[in-house]
Amino acid sequence: SVINPKSFHNFAKLMLKNSKTDAIDAQLLAEYGERMSPRLWTPPTSIQLELRAIGRHINRLTGHRTRAKNELHALKATQTTLLMLIEDEEEAINAFDKRIERFRLAGRALIDNCPTLSAQFAHMIAAPGMGEISVFAALAELTTLPVTLKSAQVSRHAGLDVRLTQSGASIDKPGRISKGGNAYLRSAMYMPALTAIRCDPNVKAFYEALVTRGKRKMQAIVAVMRKYLTGLWACMRAGEDFSTAKLFSGKHTQKA
Repeated sequence: SVINPKSFHNFAKLMLKNSKTDAIDAQLLAEYGERMSPRLWTPPTSIQLELRAIGRHINRLTGHRTRAKNELHALKATQTTLLMLIEDEEEAINAFDKRIERFRLAGRALIDNCPTLSAQFAHMIAAPGMGEISVFAALAELTTLPVTLKSAQVSRHAGLDVRLTQSGASIDKPGRISKGGNAYLRSAMYMPALTAIRCDPNVKAFYEALVTRGKRKMQAIVAVMRKYLTGLWACMRAGEDFSTAKLFSGKHTQKA
């Protein structure tokens, strides 16, 4: 079985174990397994692991490229910047573009050679706002998850679940997402959600309905991200194309 380290850490606290040794950890792990009965783990295939590794590396390279673009913008903002510095930053951005494209092609080759991944890719790219890079990033993370997971569990895995604090003097404290899950998957949903809000009428109606009910704009965007993620997961399991008409039904878009 594979367990969340945080859950075992809290289990050790519950058992009032302050010391940490190999013997104590082994005893606690045995007791955890006996009491909690964790589900047996099915390891991902080698292709799924390769795809996830490539997807995460593209994510890192994209972050480096974004920082380089920001630095280039800052250099061009002043008239005293040496031309050599600007040229060097432009060369770095071009190098990142080539590296990202290289790994993107390698990832697409993996997907095209696997009928299951190829079909899932086709179902996911039908979603408004989901481009090839976004679908690749989401599929790379979702493909390694157990197919038995429910939508709420996938949302929690991405850290998009709402953490409520309604106790004592904090009864009216607004809920926030936990951010305790897969940051790669969470970041893959952000830009598609923004694009869908702007371009798709069903998503836009859902977003506007939430804002009308008093939700902040960022809360409404996160809600779209969560809905999109669960919709993509449902498409992967059911083998159907993504449809905003099904995902954002009339009851979700009614304004108060």
